[in-house]
Amino acid sequence: MDLEQLHQTYKESSISGRYITLKEIEPILDRLNKNNNLEIVGKSVENRPIYGYKIGFGKTKVFLWSQMHGNESTTTKALFDFLNFLNGDTALAKQFLNNFTFLAIPMLNPDGAYLYTRANANSIDLNRDSQDLTQPESKLLRALFENFKPDYCYNLHDQRTIFGVDTTGIPATLSFLAPAYNEEREINENRLKAINVIASINGVMRDYLPGGIGRFDDSFNINCIGDTFQFLGAATILFEAGHFPDDYAREQTRKYVFMSLIVSFQAFCENDIVSNRYSEYLNIPQNKVVFYDFIYKNVKINYDGIEKITNFAAQYKEELIDNNLCFNAYISEIGNLDGFFAHHEYDAKGATYSDDYSNFPKLDQKANFMLDKNIIFVNGLIKK
Repeated sequence: MDLEQLHQTYKESSISGRYITLKEIEPILDRLNKNNNLEIVGKSVENRPIYGYKIGFGKTKVFLWSQMHGNESTTTKALFDFLNFLNGDTALAKQFLNNFTFLAIPMLNPDGAYLYTRANANSIDLNRDSQDLTQPESKLLRALFENFKPDYCYNLHDQRTIFGVDTTGIPATLSFLAPAYNEEREINENRLKAINVIASINGVMRDYLPGGIGRFDDSFNINCIGDTFQFLGAATILFEAGHFPDDYAREQTRKYVFMSLIVSFQAFCENDIVSNRYSEYLNIPQNKVVFYDFIYKNVKINYDGIEKITNFAAQYKEELIDNNLCFNAYISEIGNLDGFFAHHEYDAKGATYSDDYSNFPKLDQKANFMLDKNIIFVNGLIKK
């Protein structure tokens, strides 16, 4: 099976980039609502609809949700690609529908999606509200979980560009986790099921992303939804969609998330998750915070008449301005950057730094500067 061709066939062309709101997904949901699959299952703080999409008639129940954090839209795009696939006419799609019943919540936090914030309209992180259940979105997710009684939960997220695969210098384009269900991080039957699914995904996807798959930290926090659902007895798998080189729109990452979904459910159908694959899971390297978007090395600065050579880093902030998502680079670290990598790196080779402010880099300053007065950097990048 050509997974990349499969994605090209079923990719939802009406959505792209990072800023995905209800306005973009409602027409797709209406189009996919062929057999009363679609239901408004609840409302957000600001009274926006939250949709549930149910498809399939198989014994194994799978609960998937995306955009719990409003600014994490990559898995939303991939989820719609997957729903397009399920509505296709392939033998594999029919096999999935015969084996599974899927309940998908494509956008759990529509207010946060509109505002492009991690939190909801009450500034609450829904992924820290699984016990207190103070928010309507949190209460809804728990009610759907208790009513649907899933066998498997797919908790779909994005992760920042700062994450790499251990210290290899390779970005963590995909990361997975079988969350802990207790403080001791023990392995019970349900957590092992999740572990086996991840091992199956990794076994295939590492050929498409050599070295680019990581394992997320499994510190136990019962306030997180994945840990709670694992504790409540559903095998839960965390997806973290990360950075692929030069893919800030996360269109390549979207493809790899779609492929991972296909691989995981194919593994079920082929009984590839029944063995104990814990050692394979542990062999997936852990995520580490080792990346900046930009690193500038060997830069000469003149500070109060004293010349010195230093390094500094810049990081994009994703800022919503007039309903347009802008990637604005700000200086984020100055000095020793040993052990860190960059998605863009520039060796100044002793060139002298200058800017329109104070002629030396300052934290939180826009990454607009010059080197030797003739190499101009705008928003972190060399101006062509």
